[in-house]
Amino acid sequence: MDKQKIIDLTKSVYRLTLLFPKKEPLRYKTRELADDILASSVKGAVKDDVAYLEVLDSFLEVAKAQNWVKQDELLEIQNSYANIKRDIERSGAVNPSLEKEGLAENQSSEKHPEAEFRENKKMPERQERILAFLREQGRIQVWQAKEILPEVTKRTLRRDFESLLKRGLVERIGERNNTFYQIKTA
Repeated sequence: MDKQKIIDLTKSVYRLTLLFPKKEPLRYKTRELADDILASSVKGAVKDDVAYLEVLDSFLEVAKAQNWVKQDELLEIQNSYANIKRDIERSGAVNPSLEKEGLAENQSSEKHPEAEFRENKKMPERQERILAFLREQGRIQVWQAKEILPEVTKRTLRRDFESLLKRGLVERIGERNNTFYQIKTA
């Protein structure tokens, strides 16, 4: 994948989403996905790109229905991302049928969720660092994670915790300002 092409496309997404309503969550989620695509392409994590590209396309479809921006500008960006997805699929870097088979096999085995996840997909470094902290300290709050990862926003850290929760790696204890996360016990 051409790095400069992805950078230019990410800039286009930012320009386009400036026209979305200011407090519209789709504005920020679309930008975040474009950032994730850029980051994974720089790291060479091609498997991540296909999933991000599909979600981003769905977000752009919703934006299209809202008529916040010119349809042709939106279509141009969608087509550019579709071309990237097609290039990834053509390169053979991702074979969806094999991935699904692998997931089905792993789900039937009696593996720890963390080991299962690592086999199917590389865990982001942020989440690795959060899990390492949890192994050492036992539990963590979002503000503590922010101290460990100062370059990451609290919102992104909350998404990381949600991701870890969905994978069954951690559990949430408490509510609001008294929310802690800890490694999930069997």
